Amino acid sequence: MTEKAPSRAGLRVDRDEKSGVAVVTLDRPERHNAVTPLMAAELAAAWREFRYDDAVRAVVVTGAGERAFCTGIDRDAKVPQPSSPYTIDDPLLTLGPKANDLWKPVIAAVNGMACGGAFYLVGEAEFVIAAEHATFFDPHTTYGMVSAYEAIAMAQRMPFGEVARMSLMGTAERVSARRAYEIGLVSELVPPGEDVLSAAVRAAETVASFPTEAVQGTVRAVWSAKEAARAQAMAHAPHLVALGNASPSRQAELFAARGRGGGFRTR
Repeated sequence: MTEKAPSRAGLRVDRDEKSGVAVVTLDRPERHNAVTPLMAAELAAAWREFRYDDAVRAVVVTGAGERAFCTGIDRDAKVPQPSSPYTIDDPLLTLGPKANDLWKPVIAAVNGMACGGAFYLVGEAEFVIAAEHATFFDPHTTYGMVSAYEAIAMAQRMPFGEVARMSLMGTAERVSARRAYEIGLVSELVPPGEDVLSAAVRAAETVASFPTEAVQGTVRAVWSAKEAARAQAMAHAPHLVALGNASPSRQAELFAARGRGGGFRTR
């Protein structure tokens, strides 16, 4: 596999011209692969680049290390907000492939935690392959934030009650990979001792070996079944965020009080 040198933003892109598979790796394991605004911009640029690269016929997105796939926006990142209540500046809105008009198949390989803003990626993948120790949760409500975009993305992939429970329980509960498999969020579980990325690449290689016009047409057909409802829900999301989010200082206070990773149960 031909490797593209890691960028300063913490993103790595590897391409295999023979198989037609590209692997996009969020490469900040020391920060649980949390996303900075610069990293988000580079990832959006990578998705757009794939649109014009005929050698890439399928993509795998994953996170470096075994502890996390992605934990959303980096809490230390500065994301200034406009003063108008009618405008929200969310650097993760263009994090996923569909937001960048990429309709080549994307498989998410989840190794460890996937939470919060990770659902911008998980929600726009065709399917998810996860290690058995992976977990899924949405911390927004715990820290005084509305889960809007994330909940909408998961509502396209999970039963209503499961989405509502995960979104409302915040950091108090994590969905295990086994439970995610049972409810259809995850399509394949990779047992301990096996590499989740390798499993995802094998699936991507199979898809990439088929005629690309038929594959991309199928991707569009599957997404068109849900796109109208998703588009309407996304139009409401910024207003719900503006109305329901606690102030940044209150969010920081709640985050500091709760700490990182404690006080939860897994189901």
